[in-house]
Amino acid sequence: MKIALAYSGGLDTSVILKWLRETYTCPVVTFAADIGQEEELDGLPAKAKATGASKHYTLDLVDEFASDFIYPMMRANTLYENQYYLGTSIARPLIAKAHIEVARREKCTHLAHGATGKGNDQCRFELTFAALAPDLGIIAPWRDAKFRAEFPGRTEMIDYCRNHKINVEASAKKPYSMDRNLLHISYEAGILEDPWFDPTTPENKGMFKLSVSPEDAPNKAEYVELDFERGDCVSVNSKRLSPAGVLRALNVLGGKHGIGRVDLVENRFVGMKSRGVYETPGGAILLHAHRQAESLTLDRDLEHLRDSLIPKYGELVYYGFWFAPEREALQALIDKSQETVTATVRLKLYKGNIITVGRKSPVSLYDANIASMEGVKSSYNPDDATGFIRLQGLRLRARHAAQTGPKAKKTK
Repeated sequence: MKIALAYSGGLDTSVILKWLRETYTCPVVTFAADIGQEEELDGLPAKAKATGASKHYTLDLVDEFASDFIYPMMRANTLYENQYYLGTSIARPLIAKAHIEVARREKCTHLAHGATGKGNDQCRFELTFAALAPDLGIIAPWRDAKFRAEFPGRTEMIDYCRNHKINVEASAKKPYSMDRNLLHISYEAGILEDPWFDPTTPENKGMFKLSVSPEDAPNKAEYVELDFERGDCVSVNSKRLSPAGVLRALNVLGGKHGIGRVDLVENRFVGMKSRGVYETPGGAILLHAHRQAESLTLDRDLEHLRDSLIPKYGELVYYGFWFAPEREALQALIDKSQETVTATVRLKLYKGNIITVGRKSPVSLYDANIASMEGVKSSYNPDDATGFIRLQGLRLRARHAAQTGPKAKKTK
């Protein structure tokens, strides 16, 4: 038996690594996906080995995360329940895919993860395992009754780390969990489980890492221009960047102006409601600008069809079905819709607000002559509207006659 553990070095996976070694007395290979956690990855190999890992991998997946996961999702203008930018959700299938690759390389028999038994991540990881490596065993300590009995809460886990000299950031003074990547930071659990708790007060706002509060943002607005090609942002302020570079640049801009904070109660896949607080500065700007680029370049009915699919696409990402055939089929339609989405969008950032102040495109569907109210000649003839409206109202007139005419009165 040999175990590959997805390892972040945080409270949960630090405890789990030590627990796996003590429980199964077999080699445990740890793996961390670098998807933009920045300084959180510092010293991880040494920490993993000191905690019991036989070997450690840290894989640089930032570019793949941005280009193959975040950008396809952004093309769909995806939000879950109209609020959540899916920063955690979209990272999990990539992490799980890389987890499998490490396990294959090390000839591991089992995959282990630190997702809780009440959360969404257990589904996201294991549905990816099912799609890509159904032959490997799965160890989920949070679904093990003995593990839960030993660690009923965060206090016991913090004490365990202290007793085993495992250094973790979590403490009684910071009783919440945090998950960071290139797209966002999420905060949940602990003190945040009370949906009335306000994390933005002066005594609590130190929790936030990517953004200042809107009250503390600059008093002067800042302009930014984003260029899109075939639905993807390719440059910021005329500087051409990779997808990861775009997100890094927008994270700095958005964070400076207090943009992208979301505090919500969401419906988890497993059935319960959960409170989460999120920072997604760059993603919020990117999605807003993408929608504006589409407003000029996307056919009306195609846009409406794509928009009708956003809730389903968002659910598939949130639930963990990234590698499912229905998500891949939806992606093909979405990517086809983006072939003409080439435009420049100008935004103004100010104290938590993203304000659109301009958009232009070489393939714009906007015709100033047709839209003008100033009597400019164009291919649009207002006289044609008479017949158009009359035909559109035919069923309404028929319904009114049926419900109020002589025959209708006799039936009442």
